[in-house]
Amino acid sequence: MPGPLGVEGVLLDIDGVLTVDWRPLPGAAETVAALRRAGLPFRFLTNTTSRTRAALATALDGAGIPCDAAEVISAPVATAAHLRRHHPGARCWVLTSGDVAGDLDGVDLVAAPEDAEVIVLGGAGPEFTYDLLDRAFRRLVDGAVFVVMHRNLTWKVEAGLALDSGAFVLGLEAASGMIPTVVGKPSPAFYAAAVAELGPPPAASVAMVGDDLEADVHGAQAAGIRGVLVRTGKFRPDDLERGTPPDAVLDSVAGLPAWLDL
Repeated sequence: MPGPLGVEGVLLDIDGVLTVDWRPLPGAAETVAALRRAGLPFRFLTNTTSRTRAALATALDGAGIPCDAAEVISAPVATAAHLRRHHPGARCWVLTSGDVAGDLDGVDLVAAPEDAEVIVLGGAGPEFTYDLLDRAFRRLVDGAVFVVMHRNLTWKVEAGLALDSGAFVLGLEAASGMIPTVVGKPSPAFYAAAVAELGPPPAASVAMVGDDLEADVHGAQAAGIRGVLVRTGKFRPDDLERGTPPDAVLDSVAGLPAWLDL
């Protein structure tokens, strides 16, 4: 049953909303439990590219937030679907922190950028060396297709904000002149796929809850979804002064049940 706000489905970001460094944020487990009790359809919608969907579900379980892998909609899974549909049989080189090969089924993965027809970037980490980025740049200049799982500039870790792959994507884009296809948030197609998984609710009655103004809030709003910003994770006060305001601002995800009147 929709609440008085007319919300009939919820999309929840993970990093910075439910967990930080896979430690649960206060009220996160209780909020997910409240959604389940209310029978409100929801999915975990994440740009996390360091773990497979199954590993993400296990990590949430370990944080005290029971989760089935089928409830996770991740950028790597969406990337695999995009590559299979738009570049079938193409040789793809993937640079990302962590191992998500298990989610890239049906994709022809190669070990070196020089052998690739498609250059794919995931989330940043120590793997993003000058040598690899320079070789990827040269391949892009030579005509490889450019696909990115997301273009987040930062993500939240226990020590504070950490640089994410969006900064490297901007550099490669400017240097090569190649505009990448973004598969994860804020891609409208990613949001459309997530809404479709919720079942009957139309986009206008779905709320996306996140800590990233651009990817979570503005991306959702551009797709016709309500964007709810939480003051945790990568949130910064000046977010409230940039662009279209969120449909709601909550101190944390712990305030979601009250906002939904569950």
